[in-house]
Amino acid sequence: MSKRMTRSTLVRRPLIVLFALSSVLLQAGMQAAPDASAVATGAWGGEHIILEISEKGAEVEFDCARGQVNGPIILDKHGDFDVAGTFTPEHGGPVRRDENTPPTPARYSGHVDGRTMSLTVALAKEKVGTFTLTRGSHPNLRKCR
Repeated sequence: MSKRMTRSTLVRRPLIVLFALSSVLLQAGMQAAPDASAVATGAWGGEHIILEISEKGAEVEFDCARGQVNGPIILDKHGDFDVAGTFTPEHGGPVRRDENTPPTPARYSGHVDGRTMSLTVALAKEKVGTFTLTRGSHPNLRKCR
């Protein structure tokens, strides 16, 4: 063993290689399954709802509420999805300057078949509703009064 090759050097090198290899394998495992795909970006509209999807997530607007999904909506091989998001109720009339309605955790689940989506929005203890949306549709919302 040379003076430069100490025992600690011999132990450290394999650990560094092992760490680098495990990092690569973990990242590969975190990617979506090969047969999974993201919901098409753009507007998906239906009666009383519009869903604007981007690569980063989605913004939802209802007649009298709004919601958000902070991540991509990935479909499984059957076209189903289930993602966490938020739901914030709104009300008619003026909004006070100091009014702050905190968002509530929500689940957005459903199925996509071509240009049609079935979407169910649920809070912890109640179902907000089930909606049928069409890609590219921009419906008229009836904002709460």
